[in-house]
Amino acid sequence: MSPEEIEKQIQGIVERSKSAREDAAAYLYDNGETLDLGKWVTLKEYKERFGLKSINVLTNWIRRGVVPPENVRVVKSLNGIRLVKAIPYKVA
Repeated sequence: MSPEEIEKQIQGIVERSKSAREDAAAYLYDNGETLDLGKWVTLKEYKERFGLKSINVLTNWIRRGVVPPENVRVVKSLNGIRLVKAIPYKVA
């Protein structure tokens, strides 16, 4: 795969991600809840943004309390998707 093809694929992913965030923000706003989607991200986005090995690492941190409960949101109207506050967490 050429660098141009890779860049084109990445651009497509970025555009789809932007569109999905805008759709989610509009849905939440229409239903009376607003979240700053720059501060709240999906587990997958958090993994990619902060370079975790897998989503399981973040899931374990949530379960063990490394990520405080107030920094985790479950959006039931979006099939129970979990969002976490996009700040770096560290295991003590």
